[in-house]
Amino acid sequence: MKKVSCATYEGINAKVVHVESTLTKGLPSFSVVGMASASITEAKERVKSSLLSNEFTFPPKRITINLAPSDVKKEGSQFDLSIALLIALDFLEDDLSEWFVFGELGLDGVVKQNTQLYPLLLSLANQKVISKAIVPYESLGKLSKIPNIEFYGVKTLQDAIELLKNQNTATPSIQQSEIEYPSYEINKQKYYYAKEYADDFCDVKGQEVAKRASLIASAGFHNILFEGSSGCGKSMIAKRLRYILPPMKSDEILDVAKLQALELIEPEFKPHRNMRSPHHTSTLASIFGGGCHFQQTLLHSTKLYYKENNASP
Repeated sequence: MKKVSCATYEGINAKVVHVESTLTKGLPSFSVVGMASASITEAKERVKSSLLSNEFTFPPKRITINLAPSDVKKEGSQFDLSIALLIALDFLEDDLSEWFVFGELGLDGVVKQNTQLYPLLLSLANQKVISKAIVPYESLGKLSKIPNIEFYGVKTLQDAIELLKNQNTATPSIQQSEIEYPSYEINKQKYYYAKEYADDFCDVKGQEVAKRASLIASAGFHNILFEGSSGCGKSMIAKRLRYILPPMKSDEILDVAKLQALELIEPEFKPHRNMRSPHHTSTLASIFGGGCHFQQTLLHSTKLYYKENNASP
């Protein structure tokens, strides 16, 4: 049995998926098991065409691909390259289990990027479960910002096959770029901060008590409630709180970048904490949405939290 790793979403976080393969005697067939979505079962045709385009001859065996753990739903085209490599390299005696492999395959064997790849890798990096990964060459520019991962870019399926055949001599395709903000170090942990402020407390005239309370709350991550008449500066002060909150660790910056990527916003890797200003009459569904599975998971988790703590939104 051969095995490489990939990932799918579980809520808004990445869940490691081990892609396993066996080629056994029997009537020739090709099946994918393990709660695979339609986009993954369709991968069989893309994988077949890609391998045939690279002069690979399918063995007359039963090919079974398992996506473990089998009780987690998987979706996304990033599994294509993993499946193709396991079939093409079944003869290889080297252990491939330490490799994470991501990429969608074209019918001609070209490795393409997909929209899920970036936030998936950000989440895996934050969980510290990945050390090196094979990714589409087109994605290397963005991925260079993600720390502690060696990225190996491939343009075609043949490039990936040659890479794993010679994995002992392979070198990363890019050098990791550091977070480009000033920092200081405490107990061997770096904390990053920004010197530019889109909103500054110098714009707030008066309200010395409110500004003093904001400073204390920000320094200790305390809750704060503003009460007063319309136009006295409550929202104005609240919007400026994010710029005086304590500096951010790299893990926190990655978390923010992951959420930006999920919203299809280009991640900025800025040490600015998120600011949201929903109306006080907003419902949970209007804040979290409900169009896709991870939004529904967030909504369910939030309702469960309020129920367990006898609280209300």
